[in-house]
Amino acid sequence: MSAEAQFSVEICILAGGLSQRMGKDKSKLKFGGHTMLGRIRATAKTLNLPVQLIRRDAVARCGPLGGIYTALKTTKADAVLFLACDMPFVTGSLLRTLLKHFRQPDRALFVQSGRKPGFPLVLHRETLPTVSRQIRQKRFSLQQLAFELRAKFFTPSARQQTQLRNINTPEEWNRAVRFFGRETVPVQRAKASSSPRRC
Repeated sequence: MSAEAQFSVEICILAGGLSQRMGKDKSKLKFGGHTMLGRIRATAKTLNLPVQLIRRDAVARCGPLGGIYTALKTTKADAVLFLACDMPFVTGSLLRTLLKHFRQPDRALFVQSGRKPGFPLVLHRETLPTVSRQIRQKRFSLQQLAFELRAKFFTPSARQQTQLRNINTPEEWNRAVRFFGRETVPVQRAKASSSPRRC
């Protein structure tokens, strides 16, 4: 068996953040009967790769780096394709294109949208020490991580850009619903006294 054939990839969906701006657990918001988390999980499964869901970060309150650290520390795969639970419109086609651009032993790969690196992204398991160092130094930026790893960037086409809509607030949710024409209940802004849940 060739080295390339032995190279393994796992998909990790990050769902361990606080839904403070949404005011409720955004992973449970529904488009046409499917939750945001359910949609991205179903998309991930179309790639026929192991799928891991990170609900609780090993290191709390350090943004997406907490989930990335948790996945890299626990995975047995050579590399991890990271997805965010609040990006429900990413397609299997886009994810397969990303994996084609990511080749072992090549560098980390980030999607670049609006000149900033972000999700989805693919990291080698060996990048764990770099992620760990950034957390210790309290540098939680994905942009900084991409710089430290000398990552490659994938720039989506105009059509693919619509798949990268990130939903964090009731306004973003309602705009996304209108844009995609889904039947669902609009999200009302939560009262200030509401206690946030993890997403």
